[in-house]
Amino acid sequence: MLTTLRIKNLALVADLTLELQPGCNVITGETGAGKSIIIGALNLVLGERADRTLIRSGSDSCSVEAVFDVAKLRAPLKSYLDENGLEPCDDNQLVLKRTFTNTGTNRQFVNGSPTTLNVLSNIGEWLVDIHGPHDHQSLLHAAKQLTILDAFGSLEKEREVFAERVRRRAGLEAEKSALIVDEKTYAQQLDLLRFQVKEIEAARLHPGEDEQVEQEFHRASNAAKLLQLGQTALDLLSENENALMTQAGVVGRTLQELQRVDASAGQLTELHAQAVAALNELQAGLSRYAEKVDVDPAQLAELEERLNLVHSLKRKYGATLAEVLAFGDDAQRKLASLESRDVELARLNAALEKLDAEIWKVGQSLSAKRRKVIPQLARAAGKQLADLGFQQSKFDVAITSARWGEAPDEPAREDARPTSATGFDTIEFQFSPNPGEPARPLRAIASSGEMARVMLALKTVLAAEDEIPVLIFDEVDANVGGETANAVGEKMKQIAAQRQVLCITHLPQVAAPADAHYVVTKQVKDGRTISEITLLDKKSRVTELTRMLGGQSDAARKHAEALLK
Repeated sequence: MLTTLRIKNLALVADLTLELQPGCNVITGETGAGKSIIIGALNLVLGERADRTLIRSGSDSCSVEAVFDVAKLRAPLKSYLDENGLEPCDDNQLVLKRTFTNTGTNRQFVNGSPTTLNVLSNIGEWLVDIHGPHDHQSLLHAAKQLTILDAFGSLEKEREVFAERVRRRAGLEAEKSALIVDEKTYAQQLDLLRFQVKEIEAARLHPGEDEQVEQEFHRASNAAKLLQLGQTALDLLSENENALMTQAGVVGRTLQELQRVDASAGQLTELHAQAVAALNELQAGLSRYAEKVDVDPAQLAELEERLNLVHSLKRKYGATLAEVLAFGDDAQRKLASLESRDVELARLNAALEKLDAEIWKVGQSLSAKRRKVIPQLARAAGKQLADLGFQQSKFDVAITSARWGEAPDEPAREDARPTSATGFDTIEFQFSPNPGEPARPLRAIASSGEMARVMLALKTVLAAEDEIPVLIFDEVDANVGGETANAVGEKMKQIAAQRQVLCITHLPQVAAPADAHYVVTKQVKDGRTISEITLLDKKSRVTELTRMLGGQSDAARKHAEALLK
């Protein structure tokens, strides 16, 4: 659910925080008070194009932040965030933020991580559906309509089986394409693969060898300098008349004299003995180190040659030794496949033939089940539309199926290959609001009021199956009244049992059944007009509903109280 919406410097809003409730939330207010700003802010944070003219006068920038509780979100949000390098959700809280400035600078964030507008938009499509005179209406897309139909008919498993077969077929086709080449190209590929495999195998590489050779080469190339430095250290320590060991002897004799005069100086003598022991250990270590340093030009040349080979292979086949070895394994597999091309082609053709028959069978079954489900969906949607004032309307679903051969043993035509993993079918939701008029595609409906009520009817039918958790309705009460208005309110209440609903309305019948009621008002502060939003208590709701009913008369107030009951 959408828990918090923060808006700063957008149109009439200076600084507003809206804390939303589960269930059905309604927003009311006088015309022009700023209710549409809420929708505009959500559109911005969900990836819509920013209009710089919306920035509040006198401000340089605008920001919108939305916080969602995604504990029950079905979409693969976690993996999507990982794939795009975004911070995970903390305590199941997803934070989306959008800012833009007068200079045209746009920035967007997911959980504090900067991201692209496209990523923000993709996430938004999983979270919110806005219905009304706005975009962001997923039910208008044919692909989404097909998903809804399959969800209504509980056909997801059959659809996934079909998709798995199509993915497997694409993989086999890719393998086959790699084998079907002309003889000249075939010979060139064989030569290249044989050379690559031979070159990598001949190198006898070992994981991590590059780092080891690098270290050995560095040490061997600096052997003379290492030997010189070691010998200098030995000289300073013990091999000249001013050596540390000689000086340490003088210090020792002096301390012994000191101890004879003052017995309490014995501790200093012990410290001196420890220091001499450490110097002796250092001398022995330096001697051993110098003995190991080998100035061997032949070994240096050998290491240099090995290092050059490793670098050459990494330039050709991968940035790391592990990638070079993986490239060699892959080249070996490709070579084996090419060398047995005829056998491989026969295997692939047999596998494709078998898979085509499976796709035909699964696809035909899926199409048949969809055709059975369509009348059920049309009847259910028609019933909801009748409740919403479309007494003689018609809702239907047009379906078109691509052919995939006429029988399992008939080869599929090349132009009938499935281009989608969703089946052979394309569908189109169609609607006719008036008797005698032909049904037209849902996307062709001109009236925003009609569109919103059709969406409301479909959302009521599909409330249990639809995966988008937050539904927003704007102008669902356009051109309706009386019992239809009551029905609109009840439908949204019904949907809110499954999803969070946010509705902007002018009708008291729509506002009354809501779980939470907010009112938007315009105030003048310091000579500037600002919009504010307030969550109403029961008493304030009666007052607001009374205003919506046309006045503050006793009759209107009693009517408002009755609506709330």
